[in-house]
Amino acid sequence: MKLNLTFFLVFSLIIGNHILAQTIQPKYQKEVQELARKPAIKKAFEYIIEIDPVTIQDMITLTEIPTPTFHEKEKGIVYADMLRKAGADSVWTDEVGNVIALRKGTKSDKTIMVDAHLDTVFPFGTDVKVKQRGDTLFAPGITDANRALAVVVALVKTMSSQNIRTESDIWFTGSVGEEGLGDLKGMKHLFREGGQPIASFIAIDGGGLEDIVNGGIGSLRYRVTFKGPGGHSYGAFGIGNPHNALAQAVASFVPKADEFTKEGLKTTYSISVLGGGTSVNSIPFESWMLVDMRSESQEKLKGINQIFLESMQEGLAKENKIIRRGEALTVDIEKVGDRPSGIASPESTLIQQTMAIADYLTGGKKPELSSSSTNSNVAFSKGIPAVTIGRGGIGYGAHSLGEYFINKDGHLAIQQALLLVLMQGGWK
Repeated sequence: MKLNLTFFLVFSLIIGNHILAQTIQPKYQKEVQELARKPAIKKAFEYIIEIDPVTIQDMITLTEIPTPTFHEKEKGIVYADMLRKAGADSVWTDEVGNVIALRKGTKSDKTIMVDAHLDTVFPFGTDVKVKQRGDTLFAPGITDANRALAVVVALVKTMSSQNIRTESDIWFTGSVGEEGLGDLKGMKHLFREGGQPIASFIAIDGGGLEDIVNGGIGSLRYRVTFKGPGGHSYGAFGIGNPHNALAQAVASFVPKADEFTKEGLKTTYSISVLGGGTSVNSIPFESWMLVDMRSESQEKLKGINQIFLESMQEGLAKENKIIRRGEALTVDIEKVGDRPSGIASPESTLIQQTMAIADYLTGGKKPELSSSSTNSNVAFSKGIPAVTIGRGGIGYGAHSLGEYFINKDGHLAIQQALLLVLMQGGWK
């Protein structure tokens, strides 16, 4: 049967080394078109454009509050106040620091969560003052994720001012611990056993409308510390050397990890940070490293994790075997990060809706599905419908001191979020 390409948008979904053709189902394209043409939605779209200067100012205000991971409290207070003033029905901060704003539904039959994270990767002392040159705003953290926070505020403001209320309750959250060793702390708490049941999850964190994340790259992170008595490099020679044990462990791990990661879904490993020792003429009393391993597949992640743990013990055993005197070395293996992986089917309702909205608002620009490490990882791993959508505009240099944002059609991201919330939350 010959397909009518007027109703189908074909694009590529890249998973590892596999490329699969996907389509946006016509019924979702039709639903988006019908929703966007409703007078109330047209008016809401106009309002989003009208408040755009305020949205930019909100982004600047939030950017200029230093927020290293584990230090989100000050920004959380400001963000909560913005959500109250935007018209949320109630706003509170939970036990771990997540800011939650509720817009009650007409039925309150389920809860939809829309999230942006509060923390950035930059330590205290970083200059986060926003500087403007022409149409470009420069500041560390401006796109990741202060732009997303401002998008959420604008979304709440739009729904409140335009009296748009879904059937389902909507939680608008500013979450903690998304970056680095935060290890998705906020999300893990929100999706904890016994917590509020979440029917679907929408994270705003990324680039353009066409950049749609439907998969979570899982990761395991360790701090490994080899320990010994330490001593003079000449006088204590013959005791165990923690640096030797660490080197043996790495030498054992890398060849096996290399072989393991050559096939299947993309799986990576990195010996990222090393430390230990006091002086050139001393045998160190400890040697430590930070290690990062990632995969789109939970099974592959488990596999490389097993190789890693066995290699650490092998390195320890090799050094202890050649000790001439003194006590045997020990090793502490501390897991400092555990991000689960998962994927949402391209055929699922939430992903189809997201693609159809992106297609509509960009005038047919091909959406791209990908996997990344975002707050959606937790929902993906639990089989809860989830997606990470972009914050709009043009951004570059995330996680760098040269990060910048250009507000080119930035309002489209808020319009995208609005349509998706209405489709997920039920609105007529």
